[in-house]
Amino acid sequence: MPSHHHHHRSTPLLSATAASSSSSQSFVSKLLLLLTLLPLSLAALAFVLQWRGGGVSDPTIATSAAYSRWAPRGSHHEIFPGMETFSSLSPKSHSSSDCINLGRTSSHSLPYYGDWKFGFEANLKPKICITTSTSAGLEQILPWMFYHRVLGVTNFFLFVEGHAASPNVSKVLESLPGVKVVYRTKELEEQQAKSRIWNETWLSSFFYKPCNYELFVKQSLNMEMAIVMARDAGMEWILHLDTDELIHPAGASEYSLRQLLLDVPSNVDMVIFPNYESSVERDDIKDPFTEVSMFKKNYDHLPKDTYFGMYKESTRGNPNYFLTYGNGKAAARIQDHLRPNGAHRWHNYMKTPNEIKLEEAAVLHYTYAKFSDLTSRRDRCGCKPTKDDVKRCFMLEFDRAAFIIASTQTEEEMLNWYRERVVWGDKDLRLKLLRKGILTRIYAPMAIIQGLRESGVFSSVIANAPTTISKDKFLASIDSSNSSRVVSPTTHASRKIGRSRQQQASARKVLEIETNAADEAAAVPPLSPPAWTMMTFKQ
Repeated sequence: MPSHHHHHRSTPLLSATAASSSSSQSFVSKLLLLLTLLPLSLAALAFVLQWRGGGVSDPTIATSAAYSRWAPRGSHHEIFPGMETFSSLSPKSHSSSDCINLGRTSSHSLPYYGDWKFGFEANLKPKICITTSTSAGLEQILPWMFYHRVLGVTNFFLFVEGHAASPNVSKVLESLPGVKVVYRTKELEEQQAKSRIWNETWLSSFFYKPCNYELFVKQSLNMEMAIVMARDAGMEWILHLDTDELIHPAGASEYSLRQLLLDVPSNVDMVIFPNYESSVERDDIKDPFTEVSMFKKNYDHLPKDTYFGMYKESTRGNPNYFLTYGNGKAAARIQDHLRPNGAHRWHNYMKTPNEIKLEEAAVLHYTYAKFSDLTSRRDRCGCKPTKDDVKRCFMLEFDRAAFIIASTQTEEEMLNWYRERVVWGDKDLRLKLLRKGILTRIYAPMAIIQGLRESGVFSSVIANAPTTISKDKFLASIDSSNSSRVVSPTTHASRKIGRSRQQQASARKVLEIETNAADEAAAVPPLSPPAWTMMTFKQ
């Protein structure tokens, strides 16, 4: 009996143990399954989000400190023109050669740029615009324009002709907010022929001459129109720059032209940026903005004993210290009676402008940075390659010499001349002049433009441009955009031929009665820096 009773008591115990063991095994199996599936699910989710773009915001965008580097303080992070759809762009074919170097990769080499979303508030001060006259292509204009956008420039007045006025280029430029494209049409020339400039003496020495002189007059007429456009757009500062020039706002509290001009005293009318000249180290440069980092400093930014003491080594047998001009460019405060004073300065009909020259900031001039610049400059001018004729066509001695070489020498001879006169191939000389401060390294423009390119800004702008252009938009508004004082139709003058000498003389007689002292400040042409011979003569 006891034995039988013990059997009945042990049976439930065994059943409970078996159930407990089965339950534990089931729990362990489920736990192992969960631990296996969880990381796989998370990995799959991460893959899907990364593949789709997934709404995961770039941490650099959420970081205000990242924006404070480039975006103006207090600005809302609005999408910058042309940058809305980088991640959603489908591959498109582009036949234009302008696209070749404008969109190599979509990766970010400079993460603090975030997604290139900058905000320019309506009340952001000061409002800055740039005007230019250009025949360049997108491969030059877009980097030039967006670089200055990063610096705080909001509006651009582009007077285009040649390649810049072609449909593939102009349709892209017209699609950008804050950009006004002005075509050199017959209607435009008729309006500019009525300009008061033709009846004033300050620019008269440049009339009726070809090539560089013609360009100089054309730039002045365009600048005159740009002043009115700038005033109508509510701009406060205007600069005239060529598309081979970049502002280098050194000396400001941040790398910003806006900040630089914000610090200018209110009684200053004009700010002069001394120019630095590109100093190439190779003869195969294709993209100067991202391949050139060495520049020759301006006379105004060097101790005089250094400048004259190193003058001969700095010129290397060239006519002047700089290959081209050395008198910088200027920004002017928009105000009544403002007028251009040639491509390098501004003036005022009613007063002599109060001007300052910046001690650190500069305009970087990428001149003759490509070997092909020799032939492209030659092809733009129909002058004869003789010493007498080039004086009639070019203002600066190096331009004259380069034109003759490009017109008379073989390709190999041209390349040898370019290496000798333009390329800084002597490493020891480079290091010597770098130590002396004649040459300097500037990397910011290179980094900014390369970052823009790698972020996809340029390729996005090109891909999203409309298929049509609208020259009529400008033709309809020419009358309101011209600041000229209407004169007699007999003063209708083209850039090259113009009026007869008798008509010109008649205009001068009338002019003598009307002009005042402020009108008579002669236009400032491109000037070479001080020459070593001048200094030795004074001594």
